[in-house]
Amino acid sequence: MIHRLPAPAAMLLALSLAACSQPAPPADNAPAVAGEPLATRAVMIGTEGPSLPACASTSRVKAGGTDVYWAPGETRAVKAKLAGTMKVSVCEATDDDAWFGIVFAGPGIDEDMCGVGRSVANAREYQGPCRWGWIRGGTVQLGA
Repeated sequence: MIHRLPAPAAMLLALSLAACSQPAPPADNAPAVAGEPLATRAVMIGTEGPSLPACASTSRVKAGGTDVYWAPGETRAVKAKLAGTMKVSVCEATDDDAWFGIVFAGPGIDEDMCGVGRSVANAREYQGPCRWGWIRGGTVQLGA
């Protein structure tokens, strides 16, 4: 005679076994790898209030370019690579200015279409149409 578990119990068993098969996250100093990021944090716009542009600074990437990441401090998966002198909009920064949340135009998109030069009523996550991400502080010439 074969005994079958009730559906909820079978699901719980399957989920608990799946959780055990997941690899441990890499150490903080793990090398950058391709693939899915471990953390994601959208860039916030309008953090300076409704009387200022949604992103306070138009800046240029410094010579040599920079990598764009999914979250501040998350360096395991690169979201995009930006060439030196590319224009980006700096929308927010971590408290220590080690990371900047940016919005940038993707290939074939006019940077004016990003919509971050005008004010927004309330601070909110950037939803597009341009791309967004996080870069290390010191990789852009602010206000350039």
